[in-house]
Amino acid sequence: MIQETFPVGILRCNCTILGDESTREAMVVDPGENVAEILTRLARHNLVLKQIIVTHAHIDHVGGAAALKGVTGAPILMNQNDLPLLDMIDSQAAWLGVKPPEVVPPDTSAEDLSQIGLEGLLGEVLHTPGHTEGSICLYFAPQRLLIAGDTLFAGSIGRTDLPGGDPKKIIRSIHHRLLTLPDEVAVIPGHGYGTTIGEERANNPFLRVK
Repeated sequence: MIQETFPVGILRCNCTILGDESTREAMVVDPGENVAEILTRLARHNLVLKQIIVTHAHIDHVGGAAALKGVTGAPILMNQNDLPLLDMIDSQAAWLGVKPPEVVPPDTSAEDLSQIGLEGLLGEVLHTPGHTEGSICLYFAPQRLLIAGDTLFAGSIGRTDLPGGDPKKIIRSIHHRLLTLPDEVAVIPGHGYGTTIGEERANNPFLRVK
């Protein structure tokens, strides 16, 4: 497996490229910005983009998806519960003082337990509402890898004070959908450093049972 995770945009969203070394096909998760850099990294590995997956519709995660689709033709997958946030992209841009990016509706809704990825690199969608209503995580069981979006961070959890956020839902999502995974599963969060399920189960102060 080819894997690259790198920050994009002013909020330093973690964008991830996953590629199949045999087929040279790839998916990109959370192309929030810096589409030129994403394309350069794909070309460096001689990868053809087959899927664009958005973990939730905040501007820093979805901002480059339409442009990336325009260049590559790859379909966009995003959970339909975040369509209201996509409709608020102008307001989201105003909060940050930036120009609104072009956005388009997803080609497919990434529903809970649906299969995503490539023929040789298949993953499963875990619907984890709380940060937003349509937040999803992507679990690749054979690779022991979780792309967590803004649901779970190293030592923290996603904020819930923005439209669509719900503090009770995010805790329930993490406990019921993510902490049920094996301790050794590596976690790529939406921002910041990576971690593991075991590390967060043991030490994340937001997840302690009171």
